[in-house]
Amino acid sequence: MVDGLELERQPLGRADPPHPLVPLPRAFFERDALVLARALIGTRLVVRHEDQIRVARIVETEAYRGPKDLACHARAGVTRRTRTLYGPPGHAYVFLIYGMYDCFNVVCFGEGKGHAVLVRAVEPISGLPDGAGTDGPGRLTRALGITRRDDAIDLVAGDRIFLAARDRRPKIGVTPRVGVAYAGVWADKPWRFFDAGSRFVSRPPARMIGRGR
Repeated sequence: MVDGLELERQPLGRADPPHPLVPLPRAFFERDALVLARALIGTRLVVRHEDQIRVARIVETEAYRGPKDLACHARAGVTRRTRTLYGPPGHAYVFLIYGMYDCFNVVCFGEGKGHAVLVRAVEPISGLPDGAGTDGPGRLTRALGITRRDDAIDLVAGDRIFLAARDRRPKIGVTPRVGVAYAGVWADKPWRFFDAGSRFVSRPPARMIGRGR
């Protein structure tokens, strides 16, 4: 029997009782993006891809806080693209950038709020292709097999994609967000979080952080 199919009938990682790979509850995601972005550092992202289970630890995130945040897609209101972003918490918001990269976000806070957390980098744990880059939002989705077809997927249901609790406590670093200088003063908000001890965190040039001053 394919391992992935058998794992659907039991909690992943049940041989490791202290830190089983079971989906986090809906209440975990019912928080402001600024709170959740920090809380997601160290959690484990689990993806069932074809006949494999791919597991990676989240090591870098950014908070996007609704329509008033000029770096957030929610500033455009509810559109075909942002419909998921304005939906209920605990769902995936996956969008395309530069015509080639899929970006994975976690919708949070509450329906109609337009809050989400962008996952910017992950640290491979198991099942990822050898040599796959995971230090950037487009690279990690490719390595994990996440695409726009996963937009609006329920992360609490524990089917194809879900998040499991931390298995260790990270030391968290903070900076402004990356690549959002167009948002003016909003770009300088210290809303990027990362695991200061992980070598898998992205290394953007200083000119891309905040307004690049």
